[in-house]
Amino acid sequence: MADLRTKYLGLELNSPLVASASALSKKLERIKQMEDAGLGAVVLYSLFEEQIIHDSLALDHYLTRGTESFAEAITYFPELETYNTGPENYLKLISQAKEAVKIPIIGSLNGVSPGGWIKYAKMIEEAGADALELNLYFVTTDPKLSAAELEQAKLQLIEDVHRSIKIPLAVKLSPFFTSLPQFAASAVSAGAKGLVLFNRFYQPNLDILKLEVVPELELSDSSDLLLPMRWIAILFDRVQVDYALTSGVHTAEDMVKAIMAGASVAMSASELVKNGIARAKTMLEEFNQWMDDYDYRSVEQMRGVLSQKSVAEPDAFERANYMKALTLYDNSIMYTR
Repeated sequence: MADLRTKYLGLELNSPLVASASALSKKLERIKQMEDAGLGAVVLYSLFEEQIIHDSLALDHYLTRGTESFAEAITYFPELETYNTGPENYLKLISQAKEAVKIPIIGSLNGVSPGGWIKYAKMIEEAGADALELNLYFVTTDPKLSAAELEQAKLQLIEDVHRSIKIPLAVKLSPFFTSLPQFAASAVSAGAKGLVLFNRFYQPNLDILKLEVVPELELSDSSDLLLPMRWIAILFDRVQVDYALTSGVHTAEDMVKAIMAGASVAMSASELVKNGIARAKTMLEEFNQWMDDYDYRSVEQMRGVLSQKSVAEPDAFERANYMKALTLYDNSIMYTR
């Protein structure tokens, strides 16, 4: 039987399959089920900056005045009553989870701006979290804000959070950078010990009868694996950091691809939401069987064997692959007519 142990953020994990942030981790009982199913760690659902700010401003008389200065932000703050996921409950869940399970518990903060809310990073650490994942989920709409300014703000946020805690910090990125390798390296310099690729941006829909914007959430499928897999394969061993692949991990084969690209762990949520937490056990059994069938003795032996630095045609990860894919597709159309 192969050795499924791996290291991520300096933590020893019994398996490379990690539960990514989702509503599944809102209940302690489900976290226990995740440990029983063999998951190596659990990233708790995200505590959003908007919730923290809203929670603080709700105590302030000035919440009802001067909103014209930041009307858009106030408009889109969620109603905390419908979420019931404020900081106090979040910190309590961390403490309870640490008492109930042995696998690492990773907190998750979803924010974009430095400021007083960073104190919650310290609170997450004090509650007992083994690590913190900072989710840089932000869509800029200001045409006056340059890419350099936006990236510098994000890097400052990473640095501020890193300096505020002693537990390891992972940063969850989007793929929307002009030079992702440069930003990844800068994030590591700012204090990131791990990079989580990628954040999935959920696209709102339009209700053309009610004239409303409708929030929609579509679960991933295995095709979503390709983008993070490609970039981890490119970055592996170029930017020295632990990589977590998230989005599109639904099968044992997806896990194999993630590790072979260079990831230390493969994160999954949609598959567990669709098919139940027990699905993780089946995925790990099939992953282990695959390793045995192809003579891989450990996850470490497998890691990075199909990264860009290791394959015979490294340019396949770059533009040449685009040309080849188009050629193959064109040929398939020609021969099917």
